[in-house]
Amino acid sequence: MNNTRQNYLNAKRFAADLALEHIIPHNVCFYLIPPIIDLTIDEFEKLALERLRILRVLEQVTAKNPKVSPEAWREAALAEVNHEGLRTYVKLCRGNITDEVTKMARRRDYLSHFILRFAYCRSEELRRWFVAREMELFRLKFGALSMRHIKEFLDVYELEYVPLTDQEKCEISEQLCMSTANQTRLQIESNDFYAVHFTEVLNLVRDRKCYLKGGKAYIPPESFVHVVARKHQQLIEDGLKAHLRMLPTLEIDERFSMLLKSIHTSYTGKNYTVARNGCVPIESLDQLSKKSFPLCMRHVHDTLRATHHLKHFGRMQYTLFLKAIGVTMEDCLRFWREELTRGKVPIEKFEKEYAYNIRHNYGKEGSRINYTPFSCMKVITAPIGPAETHGCPFKNLDPSALKTKLSGYGLGAIDCDEVAGYAAKGHYQIACGKYFETLHETKLEEGINHPNQYFEFSQLTMDGKGTERPRQAQQQRWNGSQMNSQTQHDQSSHGLADSSTLHGADDDQELWEIMESKEKETYGAARENPSLFSSSDRKQQSAQSKPSPNVQKQLQDWDDEDFDLLEVNE
Repeated sequence: MNNTRQNYLNAKRFAADLALEHIIPHNVCFYLIPPIIDLTIDEFEKLALERLRILRVLEQVTAKNPKVSPEAWREAALAEVNHEGLRTYVKLCRGNITDEVTKMARRRDYLSHFILRFAYCRSEELRRWFVAREMELFRLKFGALSMRHIKEFLDVYELEYVPLTDQEKCEISEQLCMSTANQTRLQIESNDFYAVHFTEVLNLVRDRKCYLKGGKAYIPPESFVHVVARKHQQLIEDGLKAHLRMLPTLEIDERFSMLLKSIHTSYTGKNYTVARNGCVPIESLDQLSKKSFPLCMRHVHDTLRATHHLKHFGRMQYTLFLKAIGVTMEDCLRFWREELTRGKVPIEKFEKEYAYNIRHNYGKEGSRINYTPFSCMKVITAPIGPAETHGCPFKNLDPSALKTKLSGYGLGAIDCDEVAGYAAKGHYQIACGKYFETLHETKLEEGINHPNQYFEFSQLTMDGKGTERPRQAQQQRWNGSQMNSQTQHDQSSHGLADSSTLHGADDDQELWEIMESKEKETYGAARENPSLFSSSDRKQQSAQSKPSPNVQKQLQDWDDEDFDLLEVNE
């Protein structure tokens, strides 16, 4: 009976895969038909993470190269994709080769796109980000197509664009030569040109990169991506609307609901749950903070040293960071005990309340989960209340305050302006990378995605090892982190899995509840006996106790003309 059922399931999956193969006959696709296929939760998660990695890589490439030519951008993007070991997308960026490996890559690409639609349809900000990144990926893949592959693409999707005949091209050859940069007359004679309505390529018309005649724009194959990209963007926007309408039905299952809500803030790099080799003494933290701590951790550290106090979330963010760089639990307890008791925390209260939370962070209390240190995305998206110092300073500080802080840390005026400029544009991780490069007087070969990654790079740089890594080592690092995550999953006590790479610390529900309850108790005591607290403390406690607003938005359509991303990377 079991064999019969398994055979049925295998046959059903084979039929679904075969149908999917007919839906996506080309490396560049429009994602027209949602796939009907069975996936396990693990497969669902892995596909989402893989696509999220490529989209984040493209985001960083675009931020680092805002004014380069399309060819230079594509070269930089391919180098980063290869460096990250994203083999699925490397295969899809080599033209329209058809073999079994490429078919599997197409399948992963197609499924992962529709998975992320569910994750990114819930708010306008997420939709904007997703559409912008998908357009970059589309340009990257389309840019690898030859003239023959472009014709195949047009045939597959029944797009009625026909190349000019030799006679038509000969009649306007002079004008084509004058309007097409970096192409010889021989190249123009051998390449295909297309006549499209000028409204389909307004950006090329604006930049005078095409020949206009009688309302028609004459463009070469490499510029044809602008025509197809407009259709692709519209299809994605319409698809997000459809997925938004289906979202309430899908989120009935809590597993999918939690998974989809956490995807955008998930961390997709090295696993820092387990502390690095070696022991970092707490006596060295002041010196380490000046160069090896990212700005978010240095800001927290300096605030703690100055005020001898941090709010709950600041303590949690910093404790998990210290754990991952190699501070032992005993040293961490001693560090916090010395600092907090210098302020307003009696030693008895520290041992009864604060020490428990520290041991909990190290996985020695409660459910004994080895909690994951905060990634950049979690730090950036963390809500900040009054008198709180956690979160990302590049996001939370206004430009003048940020420049003042950077100047105080030794950056020159030009460097301060450059770093603050990236932060003002919302490129917080790029700003962090520039901050690193300025302090260490070196060039980063990859972006900063985790505070502990920053610390690791800093130590390697100061040890004279540099931050550049060969692709093989980078791939081994990624594979090792996945194996490490799986090992922790299998060995977690009481049958409870460790925090996964996807969710990070988002599932630390018990710890968050403990912290919230402590805050409420303190606030309650303040209300019963106001004389125990200063007026400023009462204001901070009141602000801290307010519930966070509900970020889930109601189902609604948005204006079709509210944004246009067709001019990215032109």
